[in-house]
Amino acid sequence: MISPEQPKPFISALGLDFGRKRIGVAGCDRTGLIATGITTIERTSFERDVEQIRQIVNEREVQVLVMGLPYSMDGSLGFQARQVQKFTTRLSKALKLPVEYMDERLTSYQAEQLLIAENRSPSHHKGLIDRKAAALILQQWLDVKRASSRSSVAAIEY
Repeated sequence: MISPEQPKPFISALGLDFGRKRIGVAGCDRTGLIATGITTIERTSFERDVEQIRQIVNEREVQVLVMGLPYSMDGSLGFQARQVQKFTTRLSKALKLPVEYMDERLTSYQAEQLLIAENRSPSHHKGLIDRKAAALILQQWLDVKRASSRSSVAAIEY
């Protein structure tokens, strides 16, 4: 069990919402509790996309990439999911970072609903939707990690 005096483990993950035109990027605080949108990358070429992500990775000392994977509603992997996997494999090799996937079904819809709740037009804020979707993906990953570490600590204690 981690005592209150011990420092909490440092977590630096980057959440990515990959699309044909844009990549939403989110980061987390050093404790791994809260994910927030950082930026939206307008896609031009793979090399340019990687360079922009590399800058963020270096600035934030990122240890892992968390990529949203667009499963179909029936749970299968369709064309877009395979495109995401191809891009992610190349990105992981280029940045020499591990990747974890999170189910991103409905994250863009949730992000749009958040904008509507803020009285902002989703059609005028596509980049913001991508950023918010990336933050939702990363937050889901952080929550799963935290829950699994709590259950493993509980198992050790008993």
